[in-house]
Amino acid sequence: GSFFFCSKENLQLGAYLRKDKDGVEKDMEAMFKRFPILKERQKQDAATLSGGEQQMLAMARALMARPKLLLLDEPSMGLAPIYIQEIFDIIKSINKEGMTVLLIEQNAWQALSIANRGYVLASGEVKMTGSGKDLLNDPAVQKAYLGG
Repeated sequence: GSFFFCSKENLQLGAYLRKDKDGVEKDMEAMFKRFPILKERQKQDAATLSGGEQQMLAMARALMARPKLLLLDEPSMGLAPIYIQEIFDIIKSINKEGMTVLLIEQNAWQALSIANRGYVLASGEVKMTGSGKDLLNDPAVQKAYLGG
């Protein structure tokens, strides 16, 4: 049979290279505070979590490494609408706390609504760039990407 790590073990793996045991424990508690569902499910096999819960676990595991940059590739893909809003709220709060976040996301409205800076790509080329707010209000972006 397959062996799956539980949620808590996934968080510990995120801090694998860290040597500050006290800091790791403190950060784990901070992750449980930020993602309360993970605390509830800390002994549950990660493979049995919902899609939204798995996304939260992946973000928490990455944050346990204390990175300088958090790269998120399509964090809302396949999620129920309730989880999409929660994921974007978490991304926004992580950024407000000083973490640089590079977000690749097809949900243009959600991404641009929280972005400091946005880049619109088409066929692998940068077509437009600007503040998230400016791109969100740009008629060409609204027509092409926001259904306006």
